[in-house]
Amino acid sequence: MRRDIHLIGAPMDYGADRRGVDMGTSAIRYAGLAGVLEDAGNSCTDLGDLTIPRAEERDPDAKQPAAGNAKFLREVEDVSTQVADSVAATLEDGSFPLVLGGDHSIAIGSMAGSSRNADLGVIWFDAHADLNTPETSPSGNVHGMPLAAVLGRGEFSEYEWAYAPRVREESIVYVGLRSIDDRERELVHESEMTAFTMSDIDERGITAVVEDALEVATTGTDGIHVSLDLDWLDPKEAPGVGTPVRGGVTYREAHTALELVSKRDAQNDVLRSMDVVEVNPILDEQNETAKLAVELTASAFGKRIL
Repeated sequence: MRRDIHLIGAPMDYGADRRGVDMGTSAIRYAGLAGVLEDAGNSCTDLGDLTIPRAEERDPDAKQPAAGNAKFLREVEDVSTQVADSVAATLEDGSFPLVLGGDHSIAIGSMAGSSRNADLGVIWFDAHADLNTPETSPSGNVHGMPLAAVLGRGEFSEYEWAYAPRVREESIVYVGLRSIDDRERELVHESEMTAFTMSDIDERGITAVVEDALEVATTGTDGIHVSLDLDWLDPKEAPGVGTPVRGGVTYREAHTALELVSKRDAQNDVLRSMDVVEVNPILDEQNETAKLAVELTASAFGKRIL
């Protein structure tokens, strides 16, 4: 399946503690994303970056939820709305929205826009569950809340910009979890989401896990959103991330996972949208994490050895 891909830059770091992830969009572009996607047989149009003020110019507490804590909530709302509108417009034009982050809170807009006119399955390649709400978050960082937001959990049920009713719990699949807050662990167990941890990958292999994930996410949906957080990989493979956790997937496992997504897409046209997040050039080594983000994205869009 060859795509007409539109790149949407969302250089936001409002959702994270560590600065620098707002430069991830530039780092990924500099690593040659557009050219690699075109070499794989796709067309690629770069729509540029959304307009996002620097965090230093904003007050993180200017808007707060009725309960709990969420930093830069006003700004996250603005960016999420911009991302959602751009993703929805790209889909309406018959093109594919590929959103470049930025921290993982941009996925609120990615999923909201992709699900406006479709029932959306989600595959979440990430070390973290990102299921906190303002009431449960120990940090108030919204990059740990995007799935709670689109599911309308807690305070997010009141936010039209966040809650995406056509993203249902039973159509969300985690792949590669390994760092979860105690409350998030309870929420995952209480939910209808499917969760595959790194232990599942160790025991069953990446192919079996991702094939099962694809089956769950595509059942009863109009397509899937893939969210790729680079901290899903082991820090030895991807050092330039804000929240590294030892014991992640290997270089080859990550490529295999995205190749399986591409294979299923070629068979059934299931891939509807994607975002790539949490590349932090300040913490990187010779732009290696951004280069890896480019390689993995290319694998999702048809690049093969043969």
